Amino acid sequence: MRLPGPDHPIAIAPNPRRVRVIFNGAVVAESARALTLTEANYPPVHYIPREDAAKALLHRTQHRTHCPYKGDASYYDIEVDGRRAGNAIWSYEAPFPAVAAIAGHLAFYPDRVDRIEEL
Repeated sequence: MRLPGPDHPIAIAPNPRRVRVIFNGAVVAESARALTLTEANYPPVHYIPREDAAKALLHRTQHRTHCPYKGDASYYDIEVDGRRAGNAIWSYEAPFPAVAAIAGHLAFYPDRVDRIEEL
């Protein structure tokens, strides 16, 4: 585990706007309680509470990754009307303490969904 610091800053803040994720014409997730994580030089990532996602459209996969700053991530496919986006969602179910706020949240790859909107 590496702690965020000056060489790799991570900040998590409530997003003041409603965040909506669309895939194949369906709302996959929508929340007024999203968190936005900014990390080093990466683009900001919206983390949406799991309960604000359409769980019936999500299918857990066997894919896993590890981030030395956040922990182990699990992944989900999205399937809507026969169209599937593979490993389009990741989640840190037991993140490291420095980023504990993202536990129970889902993040979406922008290039694997149709769009992520801030309303």
